[in-house]
Amino acid sequence: MKTRIYIVDDHPLVRRGLVTLIEGESDMEVVGQAEDASKATSDIMKLRPNLVIADISLKGNSGIELIKNIKAFDPSIQVLVLSMHDESVYALRVLKAGARAYIMKNDLIEKVLDAIRRIRAGQLYVSDNVASQMLNQIVTGKAEASESPVSGLSDRELEIVTLIGNGLPTREIAGRLHISVKTVETHRAHIKRKLNLRNAMQLVQFCVRWTEEKNIGSAPVHSETV
Repeated sequence: MKTRIYIVDDHPLVRRGLVTLIEGESDMEVVGQAEDASKATSDIMKLRPNLVIADISLKGNSGIELIKNIKAFDPSIQVLVLSMHDESVYALRVLKAGARAYIMKNDLIEKVLDAIRRIRAGQLYVSDNVASQMLNQIVTGKAEASESPVSGLSDRELEIVTLIGNGLPTREIAGRLHISVKTVETHRAHIKRKLNLRNAMQLVQFCVRWTEEKNIGSAPVHSETV
């Protein structure tokens, strides 16, 4: 029986490339695709694929929220994250959310096929660096000392840091994430406290600098929700 795969990525060329790659394999097939988390969630509930390939940056809510929603709906659906974002920041987060693999988009595309087969065999698929981080946390009970300064932020707080860094004001962030302005302000206060930032200007400066260093672009603002 073929592995039924659903693709979620806001770049049409990426989706097209993945479809071409997967459809060339006799043991896999693509059953659907979407550019945003809202349509993906609706389709996945109807199609019930075996595996979802998703990016972190999507129109609407983030890929991390999509993973959590997929696992809440059906824990048997496996998720592979294919992203441009720094694995040192995001890999452990997506694994904790329920994903089974993390692959950087600048890696060889053939790794996707290997990862799919390993996931279907019940294994995790991560880089040696991420595997080392995971082993360190298991052995020592804590993260490595060299971890990112944002490692103590929640998934939602990290998402807000990225949006601030991409120039979105509070009201637009609230609309994008489908939360109130007051909730965004509360998150901003928590971020400042956790990062030891004294005021809003320092917060914006940190977010812009961090986002530029990680080369994290913001997806267009949409009204979809997950």
